Amino acid sequence: MNFHNASFHTSVFDIRKLPLLQKAEIVFAGRSNVGKSSMINKILNRKGIARTSATPGKTASINFYNIDQKVFLVDLPGYGYAKKSDKEKENWSLLIEGYFNSERRIDQVFLLVDSRHEPTRFDIIMKEFLDATGLEYIVVLTKCDKLSQKQLTENTQMIAEKLGIEDISEIIHFSSLNGKGREQMLKIIEDIAELENVQ
Repeated sequence: MNFHNASFHTSVFDIRKLPLLQKAEIVFAGRSNVGKSSMINKILNRKGIARTSATPGKTASINFYNIDQKVFLVDLPGYGYAKKSDKEKENWSLLIEGYFNSERRIDQVFLLVDSRHEPTRFDIIMKEFLDATGLEYIVVLTKCDKLSQKQLTENTQMIAEKLGIEDISEIIHFSSLNGKGREQMLKIIEDIAELENVQ
């Protein structure tokens, strides 16, 4: 699979305008400023393919990226940013819920959680929602370079307990700075793409 053959596909601000892709979709979900766009840039080794911002809540659309004509990466709007208006929050909620409730080939969800902090109530709600849908998902802890190994181990255990995850070995540690966890995520994406080709 050629990850260099990756391109921005489209941004969706209105759930009624979701593209019909007929390919596997790999979703990145998480709170505002958790590092979804930075993660996509690091995974693809393409600085700037996914726009990043220091301002939480900047991504107000669902962004689709075409990877080698085999799978699509889907960057959902970040949830839970308090300083946005009620109207903006409602729009994000409609986008996220509408996306998951539409007829799509969602093969994998990466649920991103900041490794430095306790999961927010929105993280817990999203995890419970994914449990209820039966979708395949993996919790990915971001910004792991900000912690010592001891802190990371302790926080991983704490986050797993808060989210009700029994096997902490299923959690991926990721850093957009040093690339920690990138190979694990590439392998997951490649495996999905291979299955897509077989079908």
